[in-house]
Amino acid sequence: MNRLKTCASALALALVCSVAVLPAPVQAVQPDEVLSDPALEARARELSKDLRCLVCRNENIDESNADLARDLRVLVRERLVAGDSNGEVIDFVVERYGEYVLLRPTTTGANWMLWAAGPLMLILALGVAAGYMRGRGRAAKEGEQALSDEEQARLSQILDE
Repeated sequence: MNRLKTCASALALALVCSVAVLPAPVQAVQPDEVLSDPALEARARELSKDLRCLVCRNENIDESNADLARDLRVLVRERLVAGDSNGEVIDFVVERYGEYVLLRPTTTGANWMLWAAGPLMLILALGVAAGYMRGRGRAAKEGEQALSDEEQARLSQILDE
């Protein structure tokens, strides 16, 4: 019984230690960037999740330690304090840095071709494959010919041996 308690205690300690070591989401937001108004800060965090760090590529500006990401976080907060809506803040940042700054690009303008290219290429590839398979099936049938009488006699002779 004593051994069981020791095992259970060791297991509990191991579990607590493993949970403590699990990687937590990294937040690069510095204390001097945090807004005093919790509602504005929550909006800033929400907007930051959708903006790409231009240095780190596939990291949002909230998670990036790059100087440019810090500048973008400060810019977002400045625009919110100035009274801009979420859409106006995003529009301002996109106007300034281009659509690449969005982690989820829009499907308007020239981007629709990028969104449609994958499915269109799949449909095109399936069409080409179907055409190839259909043509290959016909070619095999056209190439088949019945044995001539001479060939049939020779085959019978070989099989009889």
